[in-house]
Amino acid sequence: MVRRIGLAIAITLTAVASPATAAAPVVVAHRGASAYAPENTLAAFHLADDQDADLFEIDVRETKDRRLVLLHDATLARTTDVEQVFPGRAPWRVTDFTLAEIRRLDAGSWFARDHDGERDDGERDYDGERVPTLAETLREMSDSDLGLLLEIKTDGQRPDLEARVADELRAHPGWQQPGRVVVQSFDWAAARAFHTRLPQVPVGLLGTPAAADLPALAGWARQINPPYSALTRSYVRRVHALGMQVLAWTVDDPAVARRMLSYGVDGIITNRPDLGDLADT
Repeated sequence: MVRRIGLAIAITLTAVASPATAAAPVVVAHRGASAYAPENTLAAFHLADDQDADLFEIDVRETKDRRLVLLHDATLARTTDVEQVFPGRAPWRVTDFTLAEIRRLDAGSWFARDHDGERDDGERDYDGERVPTLAETLREMSDSDLGLLLEIKTDGQRPDLEARVADELRAHPGWQQPGRVVVQSFDWAAARAFHTRLPQVPVGLLGTPAAADLPALAGWARQINPPYSALTRSYVRRVHALGMQVLAWTVDDPAVARRMLSYGVDGIITNRPDLGDLADT
């Protein structure tokens, strides 16, 4: 797969006229190359770069002491050894642990590509991989060719999280280059609040807004990012007609990828960034 030269064009604020005139569709590595490495870890992000993804997607949450870490789930149980390290602290919510405590956790030993606890011959050992902070990730990946799709995880309970994400991006100005970052969220109020704080960074809305709501959203959002199962060709056209773009998630099947591209989506979010050169399928 050849990395798209049109990446910066594909995720800027410009309108998308039609699939025929749009930039080549982008491939977004969902939580990194998460089919092959533990999700939301530096190892997964570097592997996504090796596999020629265009962007890597991350999930940002807040710790008890209000530090920004990368975790998808609201609890630490699925992707770390927190139950062994802190056995008496169920249900192991991220917001109940300090950054110092989370740094003690192993975020890689749970992962095995064959999903049965046995590693294939030659498979990398991810034991000891840690939960990274947002700042660590921005520094580590700054010299890569990857763009970033950053999801804010508020769970409706962290009303100022978008402000701290904006502050962290300001502290790493290289990531504010045009087309380098998109910030998205299921919490559309948080996404809009982020937009007011850092308007030069495009904002995406996760989910499938009603068609009647799209014109109002187009006033400040630049992407509508639904699950692929919710998409139709006509919906993609409506979004494009309003100058916004569409990234479909989570697409790991080449046949589904081809169908999404036939609808004219601007990119796919996938656990398998080596799925193939989707622009040529």
